Amino acid sequence: MGHREHTEEYVKPYDALVSYLDALDAAMVPTSRRVLAALGPRVLALAAQRSAGAHPYLTTPEHTAKAREQLGNSVFLAPEHKVVLTTDANEARAVGRQTADRYLGLSNYVNNWLRLGFTQDDVRKPGSDKLIDAVVAYGTPEAIARRLGEHRDAGADHVAVQVLGAPNDEALLSALRGLAGPLGLTAPN
Repeated sequence: MGHREHTEEYVKPYDALVSYLDALDAAMVPTSRRVLAALGPRVLALAAQRSAGAHPYLTTPEHTAKAREQLGNSVFLAPEHKVVLTTDANEARAVGRQTADRYLGLSNYVNNWLRLGFTQDDVRKPGSDKLIDAVVAYGTPEAIARRLGEHRDAGADHVAVQVLGAPNDEALLSALRGLAGPLGLTAPN
């Protein structure tokens, strides 16, 4: 499996996932105990048919809306969104580009962004400001909370937050504490 760009033993992810789900079925693991890392339309359809939900990674609220439309309302949808707790756009984009760099070389992510309306120029390394701003929220905690809220407004049941740029655990906890209030959550200890 893996990404065709990084392995000689490449198996199409869809085929590998179907085989894996067949093995889970044979082991009598209920569909209610599965959530698939689903990005493209085929795997989103598979998630709706053979799992409790989908967990798209490195996406936008626009993708969330399309995924919700495809999945229907009975399937759990939990997209991931990256955040950088800074109001400096250049700093946030630099941190975002460090993370996005790997994905800009992987066809499944690039194809997903192209389906969302980004251009070849947007998805060419190092990634346009438009692309990086779409997949990495930054600004004040309130601005970040609004951006994450766009996923909820688009139909997400949950939004997984990945904090970028925290150099250590204390900085990560500080970022999470800063986001907790604007997100309506209890701050972590």
